[in-house]
Amino acid sequence: MPRVRLMATRGLLLCAFSGVAHAAYALKEDFGNPSAFLDKFDFFTEPDPTHGFVEYVDQATAETAGLVKVNEEFVYMGVDFTTMAPERGRRSVRIASKSVYNHGLVILDLTHMPGNACGSWPAFWMVGPDWPAGGEIDIIEGVSLLDYNAVALHTTTGCTIDATGFTGDIQTANCYYRAPEQASNVGCGIKVPSPQSFGDGFNAAGGGVYATEWTSTGFKTWFFSRDAVPADITAGTPDPSSWSVPDAAFAGDCNFERHFWDMQIVFDTTFCGDWAGNSDVWANSGNCASFAPTCQEYVANNPAAFEQAYWEVVSLKVYEEGNSTQTAAAGAFPSFSRSRVMRNLP
Repeated sequence: MPRVRLMATRGLLLCAFSGVAHAAYALKEDFGNPSAFLDKFDFFTEPDPTHGFVEYVDQATAETAGLVKVNEEFVYMGVDFTTMAPERGRRSVRIASKSVYNHGLVILDLTHMPGNACGSWPAFWMVGPDWPAGGEIDIIEGVSLLDYNAVALHTTTGCTIDATGFTGDIQTANCYYRAPEQASNVGCGIKVPSPQSFGDGFNAAGGGVYATEWTSTGFKTWFFSRDAVPADITAGTPDPSSWSVPDAAFAGDCNFERHFWDMQIVFDTTFCGDWAGNSDVWANSGNCASFAPTCQEYVANNPAAFEQAYWEVVSLKVYEEGNSTQTAAAGAFPSFSRSRVMRNLP
């Protein structure tokens, strides 16, 4: 997410990949059924590095308060939507994978993501050590009432991308988080214009699958609506070379081996902060400013607005190139049928 983060529920594939030609992906790590999913993550409880009006809580507190729940179909990660005017910020969870990854194919199956709400800032992302040295990719991210997904990279100096090879709309080309020609910590970003790719539009359509391929030459991301998920993903044998043109692709004048390594997988939902709470952003976030003069005032006094601010993850896996001790069947996705622009500086 467009911010420094350290730190994912049953629907993700991460596959190591190297070289130019596409190679077969084999299951490396299965994040397991919902009951085992949280064992593979750490709960982040420090103050929000992006200065959000949020209190990240530990696992025990989250379970007691109902902020995390598991059943046979999915993992739920939500926020407090009942407390009026919390002093320390609205309670939420932020988790980071215990494992780190280098290269790969990330496939996340969600049936619900945090819905659109003034002041909300959800994200699904990956981040390396010693930010921004180890890099960051924001796979799903947006604020308030945005009706599109904003994909972005954040790096140290010396990384720019080309404006070709994808169907989205490029917003900025310099991935350096302090690029002088861009606003602070914007990085290089690509807008995925489909309303089904984020927030309320995503949820109304029954969710979908996100895929992110990380190779030695860059990143590519895809969003597949529920009725358009490739058969090879469902079978647990993903083959990006057979998919459509990606929604976002980051390649160009950048040494990706130098800028990205040992990345963790992260989920979080914060409020306000450096992006959603920025005065200019708040003033131009639909009709949000008509509800309250500041983002924090609105978030503090309107808990019910965030009842839909939750993640519902169906599957999460990690694949890598080469041999695997697990079978393709074990890597298959479960069947399912049911009704930073502004970034924080370290």
